[in-house]
Amino acid sequence: MKTPISSSLQFFLDLAKLQAIMSRRFDRGLGGLGLNEFIILLHLSQAPETKMRRIDLAERVGLTASGVTRILLPMEKIGLISKEVNEYDARVSLVMLAPGGARKLEEGLERAELLCSELAFGDRSREIAMLAEILGIAGRSVL
Repeated sequence: MKTPISSSLQFFLDLAKLQAIMSRRFDRGLGGLGLNEFIILLHLSQAPETKMRRIDLAERVGLTASGVTRILLPMEKIGLISKEVNEYDARVSLVMLAPGGARKLEEGLERAELLCSELAFGDRSREIAMLAEILGIAGRSVL
């Protein structure tokens, strides 16, 4: 017997499956960068002075502060990011894009664009843009 589910739940399940598939594909294809690391470097590159508060970065990536910290530690060790301690409040550390991270992001962007172009979406750029807008709105509404 097939259990009926709402279209909202089906959409969420399909989205979760697509995210898992894309995450695996990106993890294999970004030249040593994982998807989360790529997203972190991208957000830092777009931030003023290429730096952000750790808590703001976590929010942008969709992770907890401790979750993003676990990802940042090895990134700092290999020179992708650096930290700037706030002299007035140690809890508010800034994360900065390091030169090594900028180079790795540049390489990763080319590969990411190629990975996305390989998807079987055909000529659906208009629909993809609409879906991206909807997902952006949904992502901001749950923060």
